[in-house]
Amino acid sequence: MKRITLLFMILAFTSIGYSCNASNQDSPGVKKTIEAPLLLGDPYILCDGDRYYAYGTSADNGIIVYTSDDLKEWEKKGLALNKQDVWGDRWFWAPEVYHIDNKYYMYYSANEHICVATSDSPLGPFKQEIKKPILEEEKSIDNSLFIDDDGTPYLFFVRFNDGNNIWVAEMEKDLCTMKKETMHHCISVSQSWEKIWPRVTEGPFVIKHNNVYYMTYSANNYQSPEYGVGCCTAKSIMGEWTKYNENPILQSPKGLVGVGHHSLFNDKQGNKRIVFHSHNSIDKIHPRVLHIGTYSFEKVNGTDRMRISDKYETPTLLSK
Repeated sequence: MKRITLLFMILAFTSIGYSCNASNQDSPGVKKTIEAPLLLGDPYILCDGDRYYAYGTSADNGIIVYTSDDLKEWEKKGLALNKQDVWGDRWFWAPEVYHIDNKYYMYYSANEHICVATSDSPLGPFKQEIKKPILEEEKSIDNSLFIDDDGTPYLFFVRFNDGNNIWVAEMEKDLCTMKKETMHHCISVSQSWEKIWPRVTEGPFVIKHNNVYYMTYSANNYQSPEYGVGCCTAKSIMGEWTKYNENPILQSPKGLVGVGHHSLFNDKQGNKRIVFHSHNSIDKIHPRVLHIGTYSFEKVNGTDRMRISDKYETPTLLSK
């Protein structure tokens, strides 16, 4: 009888303890961590003031925004761009957001056309006053803004006239209208590592360092495990772009596959950072996973060469 009584006491105590823990976990206002990575393809991070904003390819009805204070823990804030407010009804891909003169510009693709929408907040809503793509007459994707030291804006983007290849054009001061007569070809598939899967060079991102233009880009189809990041340089935006002979400079770090379509940014401390996606796993492509790493420059024969570290962090999504 004593053994039975003792057993009931133990079970009762255990049940009470479990109930208390469950109640604490479900209490209103207590932040819970979802043990899952941030799932975003074609990611972009904006550092604006004291906060980070992440955008990418994930939603069928627009572009979702996430926020973070430390790049490690992120919260979902909902749709920054809703398809009801812009041209296009599907395939909302590869957004990038820039804060210029108290306005936010989101460059993205919809229905395989390059587009731009504006907002007064990085959280949105991003809208188009005139609902149309930047290039109405042809399909194109992956537009990325670059403003040179003299204030001239340029738009890098991908055309489909030789597989996926990268072009640039000057923009009007409104940052929404392309000077089509300035369209200039930058790069196409040419190196052996780029030829594993159909003709694809895409996802351009350009920075300027010591008066040299550096373009990082992705090659191979995004569905390929051999998707990777290359780099090329030019002394003039409208000049010849020369690819690194050591490309790719990022591919399959520490077992990740399908690594690419990235963007570069400086964190709050001024460190050079890169955000990129990978396949969900070795055997599964979607939903793609966001990772954050670092890049730097190394002096080689008197020239600064870009280097991307193979070390990275995989941020966590939070929920309240």
